[in-house]
Amino acid sequence: MLFHVEMQVNLPPDMDPDAAAKLKADEKAMSQELQRAGTWRHLWRVVGQYSNVSVFDVASGDELHEILSNLPLFPYMDITVKALTRHPSAI
Repeated sequence: MLFHVEMQVNLPPDMDPDAAAKLKADEKAMSQELQRAGTWRHLWRVVGQYSNVSVFDVASGDELHEILSNLPLFPYMDITVKALTRHPSAI
């Protein structure tokens, strides 16, 4: 199943810079691992925002929830998920 996922990151302004840097590095490593595995199919930055639009290829909504909830930045994200299906006019 494909899912369109929008993630808005909202780190607290008073967060320790070293803690923020560690979270970001851990997030990058995990996202790249999932991209290499083909699970995180697309990752696009939204210009001018600390957010992204992504496409995940997973077996179920439960699997996607497990992945998202294990992201290091998850506690600081607002996430919107939309299930995708093939459009009948797509070639």
